[in-house]
Amino acid sequence: MRIFISRIPATMMSGLGLNLPNLISLGRLLLVPLAISLILDGRYWAAFWVFVVAGISDALDGFIAKRFDRRTRLGALLDPLADKVLLVSVYVTLGVAGQIWAWLVVLVVFRDIMIIGGFLLIQALAALPKPTHPLFISKVNTGVQVAMVGYVLARRGLGGEAGPVDMVLGITVAVTTVVSGLTYLLRWARILAHSEEAL
Repeated sequence: MRIFISRIPATMMSGLGLNLPNLISLGRLLLVPLAISLILDGRYWAAFWVFVVAGISDALDGFIAKRFDRRTRLGALLDPLADKVLLVSVYVTLGVAGQIWAWLVVLVVFRDIMIIGGFLLIQALAALPKPTHPLFISKVNTGVQVAMVGYVLARRGLGGEAGPVDMVLGITVAVTTVVSGLTYLLRWARILAHSEEAL
């Protein structure tokens, strides 16, 4: 009886697709309110370390999933969702706090909304197999976005003011955001065109 009861949580977690990598991703998602609160309170140095912990957890859950073959459909959804929610939330909060240009925040958020909407539309309408892997330019864009958030949080945590580095990072984020957004639009256009030809 005790053995049966002790196995219930593990069985339930397995049925839900929850394993260690997915729990780590879920934990990263739960860091979002903490990061937002710290930034709004002006505790940028603490927010920087929360952001670092989130980055380490992202690398860790990916390593465990691949190394020990713990990849699941839930994990394939939860991992990028946690990354995107954290990054967008921090961008919006830094924008509200006046640490990142408002127009850049709008651009970043609009691109993500466009990509999510386009992905859902393609899933619903296209009759052909759809590529799900991220584009190279999208990876570059995400890397630059992460670098800018990390830099701004560290700079403010150390009491520094905005300077040329902020300008360079901001422009790079803007350019890669626009290019990646347009590249996704071209990908979807090709998919829909092939889909119509197959009908």
